[in-house]
Amino acid sequence: MKDIKKIFGSMVFNDIVMQARLPKDIYKALKKTMSQGTHLELDVANKVANAMKDWAVEKGATHFTHWFQPMTGTTAEKHDSFISPSGDGRIIMEFSGKELVRGESDASSFPSGGLRATFEARGYTVWDITSYAFIKDGTLYIPTAFCSYSGEALDKKTPLLRSMEAVDKQSMRILKLFGNKSARRVITTVGPEQEYFLIDHDMFLERPDLVYTGRTLFGARPPKGQELEDHYFGCLKPRVSDFMKELEEELWKLGVYAKTKHNETAPAQHELALIFTTANISTDHNQLTMELMKTIANKHGLACLLHEKPFAGVNGSGKHNNWSISTDTGTNLLEPGETPYENAQFLLFLVAVIKAVDEYQDLLRVSAASAGNDHRLGGNEAPPAIVSMFLGDELTEILEALESGSDYHGKEKHQMEIGVTVLPHFPKDTTDRNRTSPFAFTGNKFEFRMVGSTFSIAGPNIVLNTVTAEVFRQFADILEKSNNFTSDLASLVRTTYKAHKRIIFNGNNYSEEWVAEAKRRGLSNLENTVDALPAFVSQKSIELFTQHHVYTETEIHSRYEILMDGYCKTLHVEALTMVEMVNGQIIPACIDYQNDLAKLLDRKKRIGGYDTSLEAHLLEQISKKSTCLLKRVTDLENVISDSKDIQEILAHACFYRDKIVPAMSELRLIVDELETIVAKKYWPLPIYGELLYSVV
Repeated sequence: MKDIKKIFGSMVFNDIVMQARLPKDIYKALKKTMSQGTHLELDVANKVANAMKDWAVEKGATHFTHWFQPMTGTTAEKHDSFISPSGDGRIIMEFSGKELVRGESDASSFPSGGLRATFEARGYTVWDITSYAFIKDGTLYIPTAFCSYSGEALDKKTPLLRSMEAVDKQSMRILKLFGNKSARRVITTVGPEQEYFLIDHDMFLERPDLVYTGRTLFGARPPKGQELEDHYFGCLKPRVSDFMKELEEELWKLGVYAKTKHNETAPAQHELALIFTTANISTDHNQLTMELMKTIANKHGLACLLHEKPFAGVNGSGKHNNWSISTDTGTNLLEPGETPYENAQFLLFLVAVIKAVDEYQDLLRVSAASAGNDHRLGGNEAPPAIVSMFLGDELTEILEALESGSDYHGKEKHQMEIGVTVLPHFPKDTTDRNRTSPFAFTGNKFEFRMVGSTFSIAGPNIVLNTVTAEVFRQFADILEKSNNFTSDLASLVRTTYKAHKRIIFNGNNYSEEWVAEAKRRGLSNLENTVDALPAFVSQKSIELFTQHHVYTETEIHSRYEILMDGYCKTLHVEALTMVEMVNGQIIPACIDYQNDLAKLLDRKKRIGGYDTSLEAHLLEQISKKSTCLLKRVTDLENVISDSKDIQEILAHACFYRDKIVPAMSELRLIVDELETIVAKKYWPLPIYGELLYSVV
């Protein structure tokens, strides 16, 4: 067993390493820049770069890279070696402050949404000093922001950092009104839970749909799926356990707070949860986690599937985004305490979040919108596309009492009685957890459960940070003018709750009754990505983001274009993959089976005396379905061709949603029917039962 304390953060240029390797004055200057956002002087950067290089080389690194997060949702890197010619035919290892602080990358091949023309290739990477550098695969990774030649953000990190500054600025105004003189900053913290599937790698390679799109475009339901609920929290299979152990060890080396691992609901599905850290670092860590999941899975003969819905008919994968806000002194502003009804500061921040979620529910829906997540949201496995909040009985009763002006005496604490004398007694919680809510309060944080498993968590947290910062601003504006803080505070909590309590729902979000009730309350139900995305470019959204300097208007429109374009391209790749698989694999398999059936039928007839009803029935059945298959694949090919003539981005996306998706669904239906009647030796693809139970 390896010493976890010893290996944790061993590949990270963290605070301990900096203290040991930097002169005291340089360390203090660097920490001041990190904590207060002051300018980093070049002489400081040079000394930090040299110490970082020496440390990295000692750890076996030969290269460095500016690691950034373009708007593809993944990460990007360009590797440069430390070597420089010495003049005598040999080399020296060099790394300057200029190379540390700023890099240059070709931005022409990354999505920009029209922010820059293709021929304007130059882009800059800028060191994010708040996120530690680390070593992976012999390279020093330097987390960076990514911007265009003219300064627009081309990445997900820059707007996230801006949104964190907005929360800090506005919430500090509120804390000062409560007399808090110790806190210097307010930080948004996140702990993501990552769901994923593991299947055999050889079988993965036999499925072009998995290789090209990350999900199965065809596949009949197996005799056994998740009906018996025997996989959830079940015993880890040896190959899976070995994979998880190596994954954790590699994450711990990189300072990633990997905490909880277990089997999830569906066969072959699993989950890894990370401990809370700042939203920025947590985003970096989650990107690292997803990258390592894939590479380490390959080493174990496995394929890691991160798609939101890799298999129809079984649970898909989400990424629960546990979000909270804390001071730099360690106070969680969403911690109710023992007596939440007396905790005025907590209640004010709580109703601020309620108001933010209600007023900007469409933006939260946008932050979880993608072609992949459209398959998941709304099923009885994940939150519906309707945004609502769960508070639990106790907090709801407290707010109801405040609204009505009645007294609240608190819930009596009861001991949990299990009925077995030998088992210990413990206090029973005053409320249950709601696993169907898209935005649930879970003790001292909110769990945003709509986020898709492939997502960068930067997007959802940018929205959460910005919408709450806006309400904090409104509250600060009101209370700073108050002549009677206590009275006006109570009034603000009461009126805010009354105006926005429609967003609170503590019941079953999966029920049809809730859909009708949400409509009655006036909540939006944006069922798919195309319905949701226009909210991002509404005047209300533009005013919100520009006021808090999170996005410029140009940056907002560019991201809208990228998201719409990504939706269309995802479906286009899926549609083309379906056509290729049908024409190249499914139809030939059906022909081979029909050919052998016809030969057998003809042989029996020639010999005579045999019952040929089975062969005749199968041949007729497959012949009819094969004819239908040809028609449906032709229909899909035609609508794919028709899509090329549509130029306007929203119209293009609507066409994919309204024409191509239905054509794909119709084609899938007939292929899945054929899978159940074509003999196994002819069927060219591993079927669901084989894929889901391939890891033993």
